[in-house]
This record gives sequence, C-alpha cells and structure tokens, in this order.
Amino acid sequence: MDKRKLSNMLLILTALIWGSAFVAQSIGMEYIGPFTFGAARSILGGVTLLPVVFFRKKKSQANKGKAEPDEKKEKNEQRKTLLAGGICCGICLTIGSMAQQIGLQYTTAGKGGFITALYILIVPLLGLAFGRKAGKKVWCGVILAVVGMYFLCVKDGFSISKGDWIILAGSFAFAGHILVIDYFSPKVDGVCLSCLQFFICGMICAIPMLVSEQPTVNAVLVSWRPIVYAGVLSSGVGYTLQIIAQKNTDPTVASLLMSLESVFAVLAGWVILGERLSVREFVGCVLVFSAVIIAQLPERKAVSSGNRTVSE
Repeated sequence: MDKRKLSNMLLILTALIWGSAFVAQSIGMEYIGPFTFGAARSILGGVTLLPVVFFRKKKSQANKGKAEPDEKKEKNEQRKTLLAGGICCGICLTIGSMAQQIGLQYTTAGKGGFITALYILIVPLLGLAFGRKAGKKVWCGVILAVVGMYFLCVKDGFSISKGDWIILAGSFAFAGHILVIDYFSPKVDGVCLSCLQFFICGMICAIPMLVSEQPTVNAVLVSWRPIVYAGVLSSGVGYTLQIIAQKNTDPTVASLLMSLESVFAVLAGWVILGERLSVREFVGCVLVFSAVIIAQLPERKAVSSGNRTVSE
C-alpha cells in the first residue's frame, strides 16, 4: 500500500475517532459537569502527547548535535512563539469545546456533530476580515448550509433549541482556532503546540469546575471511560494521526475526509445511543454535509488563451 492510500485511511480513522467522541461527551456528562469533563479530557490529551514531544526532542537533539549561540537564540524565540501560540490556541479551544460540551446537554450527539462541522464554512467567512476572498463555491456552500441548518434545527414556530445555538457559537470558536493554528503552526512544532494548548485548555476549564461544579473523585472515576476516550483518542491520538497523515496527501482530500466526522457522529449516536432523526432533520444533515463538501472543492482557475479567457 502506497503512502497516499495509507494516509487517507488514517484520516478516515481520525474522522471516526472525532465523530464518535460526541457520544463519549454525552455519556460522560451523566455524572460530571461540562467543565469537569473538559478539564479532564484536555489534561489527559496533553499528557498523552508528552511522550511524543519527548522522543521528538531527543531525536532532534541527536541529529543536530551541540547547538551554536545563534541556534540557542533562535530556540528562545521559538519558545516564546510557542507559548503565545499555545495560549491563543488554548483559549479558542476552551471556548469551542466548552460551548460544544454545554450544548450537548440540550441537543443530540448527531446534530451536534453536524452543527460543529459548519466551522469549515465559517473559516473562509472569517478570512474575509483578513482580506482573503472566498470563491463562488464557498458562498454556494454557505447558502446550502443555511438551508440545511433550517431543516436540521428550526422546529415548529421557528424555534431553535438552546443547545443548537450554543454549539453553533462553538463552531465560530473552532473556526478561530483553525485560523490561529494556521498562523502559528509554520513557526513552531505542531505536536508541541497541540500539547501546550491542551494543558492551557485544561487549566482554564479547571477554574469554573472548582467554583461551580466541585466534582467528587467518585463521579470522575465513574466517568473514566468516556474521559479516556475523549482525552487519549479524540485529543491526543486524533491530532497526532492528522499531523502524520496530512504529510502524504492532498490538503483538499484531507479536509474532505476529515469532514466525515459529522457523518460518524450521527452514526455513532444512532448505533450507541439509539438516537433517531426525523425525515426533516435527516434532509438537513444531508444538505449541511453537502455544503461542507462543496465549500472545499477547488475553484477552477481562469487561463488566458489568445484574446479569450477559458476555465481549466
């Protein structure tokens, strides 16, 4: 099997892990609050990545040997950048994950997965603020997603559940998280950035956890299975698989495969939790997922042919 096919399989596995995590989040909150769950899974995710960071650092030191003065200065600058990136990513991740976690108390895991997937559409919209123009297919995707959201979330009397609104707000935070990573990831080690952001997220979540939820040790121990799944697999393993896989596959293909997270969220909610979607909600799911795909399709580039302009 060539590297590209193997990478695509790893990305599908990543989407499966992330999509199934919605079920773990729903089950985990049967005994503990959202901030307790968020703090536990984030810190566990950071701890999971520590061995990876350690061995990568050892390997790097073995290959480079003794550092020169200029290299030491450069490393100090990278540490400062890493700290700034970790804090920014951690804050965005905290807002997004906690909005998602709280919202799942009022809506289903399947709907939560699809609404969260809208961050793929929100990213290019936020990019307009930085002068990044979105293509026609992205705007078509946005319109289609709005229609899909109507069928998925709007019930009798044009009401949208509180959980849907909260998770949608979390999608904006996740979009900001992606843009922050896009800025910092070329400057620092991606695994170190991920590890640091998890610890920052865990520490932030611990504050409201201790103030408002005050969890007992027994409650945390009862919820250990969903915490381990969400912390080790969804946070630690999922992110690491994404980094490894994206090195050997096309970015557009990678993003399309990872968007399958929303499909796996619905399937996991159906198989594990016994959740059911109405025909109206199912149509909304199909439209939103279609919008996610359309928004990521490459635009045709215009090329000049004599006095005419044609599309490739």
